[in-house]
Amino acid sequence: DPALVNILQDVRNYFGASVNINSGYRCAIHNKAVGGAMKSKHAEGRAADIRVTGVTPKAVAQYLEGKGVKGIGLYQTDSDGHFVHVDTRDSKSYWLG
Repeated sequence: DPALVNILQDVRNYFGASVNINSGYRCAIHNKAVGGAMKSKHAEGRAADIRVTGVTPKAVAQYLEGKGVKGIGLYQTDSDGHFVHVDTRDSKSYWLG
């Protein structure tokens, strides 16, 4: 999804740091195996789970929200990982872990 690529590049430019993609596109079999949602944006190629070197997931999520990104999931504990889910959905959805 070109819009997702633009968001990721914008994050990289803003923070001046590497954007590490933990998960991007997932085929249906892999998405099910990792417990992904049935209508996951990952399976559409419209989502990425990311970490930004030296930046907290909360700061990344706040930046994305300020930019108007509508699909944001914040995972920042040892039990659920330390990353941000970002996607290019059309309606706002923000969740924690």
